[in-house]
Amino acid sequence: MFDTLADKLQATLGGLGRGGRLDEETVSKAMREIRLALLEADVDLEVTKSFTASVKERALGQDVLRSLSPGQQVVKIVHEELTALMGSGDSRLVFGRPPTVILLAGLQGAGKTTAAAKLALLLRKEGRRPGLVAADLQRPAAVEQLKQLGRQIQVPVFAYDTTDAVAAARDGLEAARKEGLDVVILDTAGRLHVDEELMTELEHVRDATKPANVLLVLDAMTGQEAVNVARAFQERIAFDGVLLTKLDGDARGGAALSVRAVTGRPVKLASVGEKLDQLEYFHPDRMASRILGMGDVLTLIEKAEAAVEEDEQEEMERRIRAGEFTFDDFLASYRMLRKMGPLQGVLKLVPGLGKQLQGVDVDERQLARVEAIVLSMTPQERAMPHLINPGRRRRIAAGSGTSIDEVNKLMAARKQMAKMMKQMGKGKMPALPGMAPPGRR
Repeated sequence: MFDTLADKLQATLGGLGRGGRLDEETVSKAMREIRLALLEADVDLEVTKSFTASVKERALGQDVLRSLSPGQQVVKIVHEELTALMGSGDSRLVFGRPPTVILLAGLQGAGKTTAAAKLALLLRKEGRRPGLVAADLQRPAAVEQLKQLGRQIQVPVFAYDTTDAVAAARDGLEAARKEGLDVVILDTAGRLHVDEELMTELEHVRDATKPANVLLVLDAMTGQEAVNVARAFQERIAFDGVLLTKLDGDARGGAALSVRAVTGRPVKLASVGEKLDQLEYFHPDRMASRILGMGDVLTLIEKAEAAVEEDEQEEMERRIRAGEFTFDDFLASYRMLRKMGPLQGVLKLVPGLGKQLQGVDVDERQLARVEAIVLSMTPQERAMPHLINPGRRRRIAAGSGTSIDEVNKLMAARKQMAKMMKQMGKGKMPALPGMAPPGRR
């Protein structure tokens, strides 16, 4: 979503780094470029003005002007201001005496029902026992959709044959309490626009269930309109935070950057894909790093840990220390990479790779071809790669539907990775393959 904004900010800030010193004219020109980039990204006008004024004031401070690398200092300032803009405080969900109630509010079409299921799955993975309550009695098939999603993620859904949303929410909460669940997520009704009937119903459901968290579900694809919706809800329903849907879309990102400054409420969660496991906690500092092309190592580590079981991590660590890296290990690492999500998105989290990937179409099918080659080997060949002679390579290529050249490349890649793993096992950190500067490969 932030790709266009990221490109423009990185280009502008990169230009600052090329000069030895900064003056007011240079900073002012850079701020004009940043202001245009933010407005084109659909960021609120007042938010944009305040942001650039704050950055400019700090960039013209004596510490920056006297710095040996003023360009880098300005990048640091922009990173800090972006983080503050999106909410630098603690924005975690609140959990109290069970069952903790989480009420999802928002307009129809924002993705509340799917977001409810995604949130339930996220909390279940954290070791909690969530339940879903169908209190959206306005949209046809909303209750049935929630039931189907509940079955997919193996989370109980409480639904009742009634037209009274307050009664449905109250009964669902009581049933969840009896079943010993510790979190109840309420999927409430929406409208095509903000109206009195919607707000009154939400107020009654809120008063009846006393939620610890009221999350406003906003469609990030609606841009500045999402901020207007947030303003309207804030006047009547004092929500605690925002759950942004469709953050993986091609909208310009203005909602994510504006909503906290406009409403005073942070973005707490963000949906980054269509799959039910693609809901993440929103970290402003990490998002600021991604926008500025700095990567996101913490999210990368979390994704890797989630993709590998603890005993697998220990075994892989033991093998790395021993300097072992067979094709079975190679296959395991490739499968872990695929579990972490779309490859292009994962690679962008690696610091320094964002710019290198610009305009590059990462072929996900290549991972499947690698897997086919490895699976065409015998167990003995996977465990002892040195056994694979030219005749065996021809057989593996034929069995996997690939060429001998592709098999040879994979053999070389494994050898290079084995060498790197051995160095890591000895406490040395070699340069990553393919990361050498041009002309020195």
